[in-house]
Amino acid sequence: MITALIFIIVLAALIFVHELGHFLFAKACGIRVDAFAIGFGPKIVAKKWGETTYAINAIPFGGYVKIYGENPDEESISGPHNKRSLVNKSRLEQIAVLFGGVLFNFLFAWFLFVILFSSGITVAVDGFSQYSDHFSDRRIMIVDVTKGSPAEQAGIKVGDIIGNIDSNAVDPTANGENIISAFQNRINESAGNSVDVNIIRDGKEMNLPIVAKRGLVSDRYAIGVAMQDAADIHLPLSSAVYEGGYYTLHMMKQIVLDLYDFFAKIFRGAPDLSGISGPVGIAGIVGTAAEMGFLNLLMITAIISIDLGIINLVPFPALDGGRILFVVIEAIIRKPIPHRFANIVNAVGFSILIALMVLVTFHDIWKLLF
Repeated sequence: MITALIFIIVLAALIFVHELGHFLFAKACGIRVDAFAIGFGPKIVAKKWGETTYAINAIPFGGYVKIYGENPDEESISGPHNKRSLVNKSRLEQIAVLFGGVLFNFLFAWFLFVILFSSGITVAVDGFSQYSDHFSDRRIMIVDVTKGSPAEQAGIKVGDIIGNIDSNAVDPTANGENIISAFQNRINESAGNSVDVNIIRDGKEMNLPIVAKRGLVSDRYAIGVAMQDAADIHLPLSSAVYEGGYYTLHMMKQIVLDLYDFFAKIFRGAPDLSGISGPVGIAGIVGTAAEMGFLNLLMITAIISIDLGIINLVPFPALDGGRILFVVIEAIIRKPIPHRFANIVNAVGFSILIALMVLVTFHDIWKLLF
């Protein structure tokens, strides 16, 4: 329940930021905004200020801004308020409004990264090698514990630090991957005999006897943990602003490359869903990050915000990128695309997106159960 609540709060924040971008750009362009809502379905709370109704709805997985003329009809095209319709604004203004949500997702991620870098955040060393001069408190940390595993039964928790195994100390300044491999090999060599794992939690050391078992990781003996070569980063505010922007661009590039690789595999007839997560999978990721501390939760929120922005730029009907593509096509052909055709295409695109979400959600549940 706590994980679900945290996930809903994170999702609501990301949706609010995205829709706020559309809302502010629409207002700046003099476009009428009829509604600003977080969630779908029945209204829980609603209040009308000026011409806009602000609402929180019962189903938290989504949200919307109702912009006049976004889905054009005869009234918004030629009705009495047509001058305040999105469809009758200049191409540049239309693109600005449609891109506004994505821009705010990127800016929000930058803002969170500034907070993280200036506050001090625990990160994976291999993912932040460019900041090695700012590392402190290097350690091997537990980042996931398999349910029902020997590690969970012994009391190991996410965030624990590996001190040593069978009195063989872990050197946090050595190569992290080599340390983790050595740890995994020692567990495998135990062949089901008890090993003493020394962990550090909240500054206190504990020795935990654990009996590894096969089947958790292929045919090897394992205790059911994922480890990470970790360190802390703490930058002055001026550096945090610059590095936060740089890391935002870095993550944008990485997500674009991952997305390109995903679609390339689809076109080759070999789609790979193993790295794709829907609401259930993302909730699990958010829950794990929350277990590791508030700053780690902010980190995963920033990354999801960038992910949301990039995905929305994909030129697919119903997404912001698809709507922007329509505006670009209209600019090229110098005449509007028939609004009935555009609305049908966007409706079909939305239906396909919902179907994909359901498919990925079932995939997430399947991974949890099996």
